[in-house]
Amino acid sequence: MVGLSGLEKFSHLEDKIYRTIELTKTLRQEKESLEKELSLARRGMGVPKETERLERQVEQLLAERDMIRMKVEAMLDAVAALDPELAEELK
Repeated sequence: MVGLSGLEKFSHLEDKIYRTIELTKTLRQEKESLEKELSLARRGMGVPKETERLERQVEQLLAERDMIRMKVEAMLDAVAALDPELAEELK
């Protein structure tokens, strides 16, 4: 196996540096693009479908919360009907 000459080593290092520069440029462009996308999303102008999905999810969760609240109140009323003293302790 023949060792690399000084010029070959330098050329190899130079190639690595250029590849690193290109990778850095690409990553910087991707970062800027993602920052713009994030900024738009934070302002609510980004992804309308995502906003709609989140709004539907919030509405669904609020409906579930109301349903659970009604069930808990019904259970507490049932307990109160069975044992008024226990109902007062729960309040």
